[in-house]
Amino acid sequence: MAAGKSTAAVNNAWVVFEDEAGQSMTPPRARTWGRQGITPVVRVRGRGSGRVSMAGMTCYKPGEQSRLIYAIREYRGRKDEPKGFGWKDYRDLIIRAHIQLGGPIVLVWDNLRTHLVAPLREFFEANAAWLTVFQLPTYAPDLNPQEGVWPLVKCGIGNLAAADLRQVTRAVKRKLKMLQYRPETIDGCLAATGLTLNG
Repeated sequence: MAAGKSTAAVNNAWVVFEDEAGQSMTPPRARTWGRQGITPVVRVRGRGSGRVSMAGMTCYKPGEQSRLIYAIREYRGRKDEPKGFGWKDYRDLIIRAHIQLGGPIVLVWDNLRTHLVAPLREFFEANAAWLTVFQLPTYAPDLNPQEGVWPLVKCGIGNLAAADLRQVTRAVKRKLKMLQYRPETIDGCLAATGLTLNG
């Protein structure tokens, strides 16, 4: 990580951490309250299936407001429908981040198989003027601030008994959009990793 921070400082670049998560129709367990002796029950319909995949980037640069950039994909279980993000989706998300941030990027992400495919490596080489990529160790979620965003998204939908996948997607988008307007929360996700960015 020290190499990534020094590269960012030399190039006056944004340090961008990327990660993926998903939310299915089945709500996660969540705490709530109820009258003493009466266990609260959230009823969930058995109909419907699918999953909402999320790819997110927490973006940091000394002297700039922290940012959150994300993409969402619905999977409804249809034939030939991709279950998650492909390499082109990641490429497009990186390009969108470059445009929105308006400067060079030092991308830090994990060793997901899709991150390591040849077309993405070729894309990195072709755009080395503004893009530097660092791989996190094999399993190091504690070093990725984006990992701190996902619990914040999911805690708000813990008691959602969704009637269909669109309702889950709307809830996820609403939480992500809300976090985009709270840079102090995005800063908190970085602080929780113990990493610091020096100007």
